[in-house]
Amino acid sequence: MSALPEIVRVKISSEAAGYVSITPVVVQELPLRELVGHMLGITGKDENRIHELLLRGTLVSGASRFRWTGWDADIAGIRQLLTGFPDPEPGRPFDAARCVRAILRTTRQPIEIPREAAARKKLFKKSSFWDALLEVAQTTGLGYETYSYSDRADIYHATLGLESAARLHQAAGALKYTRLKDQIAAAALEAVDFYVPR
Repeated sequence: MSALPEIVRVKISSEAAGYVSITPVVVQELPLRELVGHMLGITGKDENRIHELLLRGTLVSGASRFRWTGWDADIAGIRQLLTGFPDPEPGRPFDAARCVRAILRTTRQPIEIPREAAARKKLFKKSSFWDALLEVAQTTGLGYETYSYSDRADIYHATLGLESAARLHQAAGALKYTRLKDQIAAAALEAVDFYVPR
């Protein structure tokens, strides 16, 4: 088993490309911590799976494929590296001021709501859709769900009752973006997840 290097020479290409287009391959010197950070969204803090990926020398994360010369990494070194990454903290209080997005869970597909889009107020509206989301969070028993390595954020979850869902349907009228407003208005809302970066 080999000691962990600080830097890994990585080839990065796009996975989003169609079969006809040719995407350039970028060669980059990537800190090992950053490479492992991409892995955590898939593996969590599972040192054996990370060891497996480092040995295999390939990883698809989001729209990118990473390739490097694989090696048999030292498990103790991986364990030590993982201590520098956050763990879920069930007792961590929700910090509304630092929350950057919400995802409405529906009977069909989730609706992503960036804070920036939801916090904008329409002319003559006293409050925004984001205000309504936070109000619902305070009144429905918002609870800590987990820490997401791929989002680098703590996730808080609230189940929506009929009254809360109706409140959000009504508040959707405050949104400036017609497509988002129509999506929410037509959806059967079940829950909302809030993402707070750490």
